[in-house]
Amino acid sequence: MAVPDKNGPVPTAPHADPRGDPFPRTQFAMPARPPTFLRRDRLAEHLDEALLTPLTVVGGAAGAGKTMLVADWAAALDGPVAWLTARAADKGCGTFWACLLQALRLAGVAPPIEVDAPAEAGHVDDALLTRLAVELSARDAPVVVVIDEYDRARDPEIADQLESVLRYAGRGMRLVLVTRTEPLLPLHRYRAAGAVTEIRNDELAFTSGEAAALLTLHGLHLPADDVGALVERTRGWAAGLRLSALAAQGEPDPQTYLKEFEADRTTIADFLVAEVLKRQRPETQDLLLRISILERCCPDLANALTERTDAGLILTGLHRENAFVEYLGHAWFRLHPLFGEILRARLRVCAPGLEAELHRRAAHWLRGCGSLDETLGHAAAAGDWECAAGAVVGDLAIGEIFTGLRSDDLSELFSHMGPEPRSPATDLVRAARELARCEVERGLCRLERAAQGLAGKNGPGEDDAPEVAAAQLSRALLEALAARLTGSPARAELAARAAERLRCEVPGRLLDAHPELTALLLTHLGATRLWAGRFGDARAALTTVVDSRRAASTAQAREECLGHLALIDYLQGWPDRAERKARAAVMTGDRRGCPLEPGPGLGYLVLAAVAVDRDELDRAQAFLDAAADASHPMPDPVVQAGRAIVTGRVLLARGETQAALEAVERTVVADVASPWAEAHTASVAAAAHLAEGRPETAAKLLEEEPGHEPLCLVGAAQAELAAGRPGPAVALLDRVRPQGRPGPAVTVRAALVRAQAAGASGDFATQRRLVAQALREARRERLRRPFHEAGPWLRPLLGTVPLSALAEGWLTPGPPSPGCPARPGERSPLPVVEELSGRERDVLRRLAEMMSTEQIAADLCVSVNTVKTHLKSAYRKLAVNRRHDAVHRARELGLL
Repeated sequence: MAVPDKNGPVPTAPHADPRGDPFPRTQFAMPARPPTFLRRDRLAEHLDEALLTPLTVVGGAAGAGKTMLVADWAAALDGPVAWLTARAADKGCGTFWACLLQALRLAGVAPPIEVDAPAEAGHVDDALLTRLAVELSARDAPVVVVIDEYDRARDPEIADQLESVLRYAGRGMRLVLVTRTEPLLPLHRYRAAGAVTEIRNDELAFTSGEAAALLTLHGLHLPADDVGALVERTRGWAAGLRLSALAAQGEPDPQTYLKEFEADRTTIADFLVAEVLKRQRPETQDLLLRISILERCCPDLANALTERTDAGLILTGLHRENAFVEYLGHAWFRLHPLFGEILRARLRVCAPGLEAELHRRAAHWLRGCGSLDETLGHAAAAGDWECAAGAVVGDLAIGEIFTGLRSDDLSELFSHMGPEPRSPATDLVRAARELARCEVERGLCRLERAAQGLAGKNGPGEDDAPEVAAAQLSRALLEALAARLTGSPARAELAARAAERLRCEVPGRLLDAHPELTALLLTHLGATRLWAGRFGDARAALTTVVDSRRAASTAQAREECLGHLALIDYLQGWPDRAERKARAAVMTGDRRGCPLEPGPGLGYLVLAAVAVDRDELDRAQAFLDAAADASHPMPDPVVQAGRAIVTGRVLLARGETQAALEAVERTVVADVASPWAEAHTASVAAAAHLAEGRPETAAKLLEEEPGHEPLCLVGAAQAELAAGRPGPAVALLDRVRPQGRPGPAVTVRAALVRAQAAGASGDFATQRRLVAQALREARRERLRRPFHEAGPWLRPLLGTVPLSALAEGWLTPGPPSPGCPARPGERSPLPVVEELSGRERDVLRRLAEMMSTEQIAADLCVSVNTVKTHLKSAYRKLAVNRRHDAVHRARELGLL
């Protein structure tokens, strides 16, 4: 508090300024702190530095808490404090200094008798100021002079005089300026000398912890997330927090109110309109109303909305004045969120219908200079769908409808687009959305109409040639997707060739910015080549995507390609390779919400197929169920055929032959038949007929399939043997070798059929040699199913030496074989899809101790939701669905 000066009695103070007007008492009184005032120690400690520097500036927006902060700090000081609220500073420098001298007198600091009040309102004698400075410099202890609302002192002469007194007063005065704007003082010199203490708007903002404490003072107790959201919306603005809290006190549900209140319908609006908006010139108010539709703006964009040329100066001035305009850097600004809400509401009232036009102008300006997201938002708000679709197509961003990163946002945005307008760009966007939902016929119609529209724009000398090329390239991507969904390899190849020609006509920066377009196109091309049975060509396209740079936008394409590469390995008889790639696809495909997601579904299908070959049927079913959850309800023919074949194999392995036949008889609609799909389908059907004792039917089924498919040849040979015709069986097997290098899943089955044929002809030595060869190849891949399918003739042989040693530990009970550890009488533990993390193991250990989810959370000091997340991940990795199964499986694997 202010104390009397120690240098002598205080003379009687004059009671009027140079104009004869009495001094209002409130002009010299420290504001009283309200009961809900929150003392913030970090700011008070910073203000303590004001006692060490001649100048302190506390600058911030209206309602930032500047005055209360300084008043609370000053009230706790031991020395004299002169407080002046500079409301009369605009009445002349004489009046200003008369008020300041009066504040000093009231603080107990008596100027010498010769330092009398200025006689004129607009003038002050330099000698008076010099004598005042000399008197202050002679003081033993400094006087703290606080000038509140210093932003009203706009006269440069006052600033010069105040700086002169401050300089000559030396250690005798500590000046504290509380202001909304940058004071007209040479701050650069004070900063260079380390002679100024500054507290700015950002530092005045409440932290989440301080906001929670403030709300508590108002009787409000909110969860931390709600407090954080309120701080984000108010940007920690003190007045906004206090006014919100006061309003919420009268609400039946304060928590919901603070989440959902409309700023323009609160006292916050009254405060900001009176204290900020109406203080501005008319042209500035107009600019603020117009830019309120923007998330951020730069001078050029603001000029486009106002049709003026001075936005840069206005925005810079508003920022310097702390008028709720924040500077983002690189010439970009944004309005305070609450101020923006209030301005938008006033815009709708003051200028009905203008908002849509402003959004349209912003969209067209941003399409050339801004981000795609901002362009789309404003175009949609204006209902300008040609601009929105043109931005997506022209920016080569149409692939983002399929990548999963922004597909939901784009789908939601364009769901509001009606049947009009019709342009190549809008047709392409509609086609993309329909193909993403696998509405192929409608998508193809849109593509055809887009092609017709683009055909009319291909004339020479077109100014929009890059945009036309971008549209044609976007169309090529959609053509490739349509080819994939319809099983049309020729159409995909045409699209790929068109895309290759168009790449050189599109700006390289767009291709670099959207790697997902090329990745998706190659994915679709690889999938159609796979469908056609061109495994080498398919592998080349798919591998290019997998080996591409790890951009977030290509993650789904890489995952899909891994799934397709895994399927190729499986179809060629290499289960171990297939499993590794399928695991990688599954591990990178843990996403939700993608519109076209055959990647992880295909990965799970391959894992299920490999599990069948290893006779791990429960695990195969778990993977099959996971594939059903992961895949789109209408996937491409590759996934449809793969699901039917794997389902049939699982059912067949369980002895459900009729169900297996029904599974593979489901029609896969495609423009072109797939040789491998037909071969594997026929193989499952033939195996079902063989199991039911109909070898002739099985042989007839396989005769109709292409003669170069190894799987069909082996199956046909098995059917011939079952029909008692070993000669034709061996002849069929002889045709397997010339077809490249089939993997062990094929060669093991072929060796077993040859062994059976050798035994039928009495060549038992050859039979044993071939069985031994099959066991050695199968053990590396843990292939058990071929031995179970071989028939009863094999069982006695597996009990003989040395075949029993080759089968023990992985195929038959017995001591574990090297590299294949297993306990006697048990199968070797099944591998997990992915290694468990340390925290997942911690959760499993407590699960084994019969602890509940809540108990595990408490024991590990984490939330219940975190425990559930770890459990879900562990279940997936262990291929189980229940707690008991997870514990049992973990024990099998030695994890517990």
